[in-house]
Amino acid sequence: MILSVSRRTDIPNYYSDWFFERIKEGYILVRNPFNMHQLYKISLSPEVIDCIVFWTKNPLPMMSRLNDLDKYKYYFQFTLTGYGKDIEPNVPHKKDVMIPVFIELSKRIGKERVIWRYDPILVNDKYTVEYHEKAFGQIAERLYPYTNKVVISFIDLYAKTKRNTNGLSIEEINPDIIFDIAGRLSKIAKEYNLVIQSCAEKFDLLQFGIKHGSCIDKETIENIIGCKINCGKDKNQRPECGCIESIDIGTYNTCKNGCKYCYANFNEDMVIKNSKLYDIHSPILCGEITDKDLITERQVKTLKDSQLSFFT
Repeated sequence: MILSVSRRTDIPNYYSDWFFERIKEGYILVRNPFNMHQLYKISLSPEVIDCIVFWTKNPLPMMSRLNDLDKYKYYFQFTLTGYGKDIEPNVPHKKDVMIPVFIELSKRIGKERVIWRYDPILVNDKYTVEYHEKAFGQIAERLYPYTNKVVISFIDLYAKTKRNTNGLSIEEINPDIIFDIAGRLSKIAKEYNLVIQSCAEKFDLLQFGIKHGSCIDKETIENIIGCKINCGKDKNQRPECGCIESIDIGTYNTCKNGCKYCYANFNEDMVIKNSKLYDIHSPILCGEITDKDLITERQVKTLKDSQLSFFT
């Protein structure tokens, strides 16, 4: 199986001690977000986890313990944008802190295992097309020796996203703006020899050299683990999403980055309430197990095709 850590919250930044504790214990409990009294017990044995995909804006809190992951294969989706505290209030300074962290992580685990995400792209009077072009270029100039790929996407203004971004005057991004930004960023990526892909975009950006990408990507995982895998598309994601199937172990409304565009947090009060339940020794992230909960052991297995290994 592929373990996603996590689309729903920044585990490397805020809950890495809990994650390492779960690895030590060998299992984890994950609540079904669509049925709050249904919990799944999932094995964390290296025998069944083919690869771990970490999603984060700041992996620094877990970098001192990367050796604890020696039995696992993994890579990072590392989001690094040009936004300020008005959009990403709890993310450390990009130039002074996060870019050096990205570089250090890449040096430690290899640039093929650190993927740069510049997303989601939003536009308002401050964060204009020209602003994104400049910010993207400055970050690319620093990061290109330390990654092979950059992933972009454009903001989807869901109802809760509109509520959380109220007052920021974010524009509805039309195709003309999307194509304009895509063309500019693609040109910069090409200058720095970076593969640029889109994430779950409805628009075809191939004319700019931007392919539809997959964040939990079959080819990337096969290259990292040195073996072909048998897997299908993740049916739990949007139709535009190209990710393969995985198990996400995060919990909604627990991420303390405070990003205004986040779809995984409904509001700050719920995040504060849930984060108070954090216990590194609990089998479940930021929650309590009650008498009403039903725990079911989820049957998981390796996706590796041992007949198609291509590395020795």
